[in-house]
Amino acid sequence: MKRKLIKNNTYKLTQQTAKKHVQPKKRDPFKERGVKDYIDFRDTKLLTRFCNDQGKLLPARITGASAKMQRQLTTAIKRARHLAFIPFVSEGTKY
Repeated sequence: MKRKLIKNNTYKLTQQTAKKHVQPKKRDPFKERGVKDYIDFRDTKLLTRFCNDQGKLLPARITGASAKMQRQLTTAIKRARHLAFIPFVSEGTKY
């Protein structure tokens, strides 16, 4: 094991001296848009932003939504799919 000499004659392992990468805190996309209580399932422009190109739901770690809003988003997207406001599968994955 390699050791590094620090000024006060104390030794530290080189693996411990590496700085940790800090990620910035993700902002809640619903608070930015002014959505507080209810996600409307008829707002297809908002809902399609949280689906990928295949039509799958994006997870909260990617979207930055809180757990409560992610649950509401999931329910709203499922309702919109059932009422045919948004498709279950995109055009590219049908073939």
